[in-house]
Amino acid sequence: MLLINHGDAPFELRRGERIAQLLVAPVASFSWVLEPTVEALGGTARGEGGYGSTGR
Repeated sequence: MLLINHGDAPFELRRGERIAQLLVAPVASFSWVLEPTVEALGGTARGEGGYGSTGR
């Protein structure tokens, strides 16, 4: 544990004083799943018009 006194006056700690608590918490983990790139998906019926495009 790291202790820092940001004050101007000395701060005295005596042996046996309780100065901290321990909190045990779970750590979630994950992994990336790489999806195909846009180029690898191929064409659509809309073509290059984009979302909602009717082509007109």
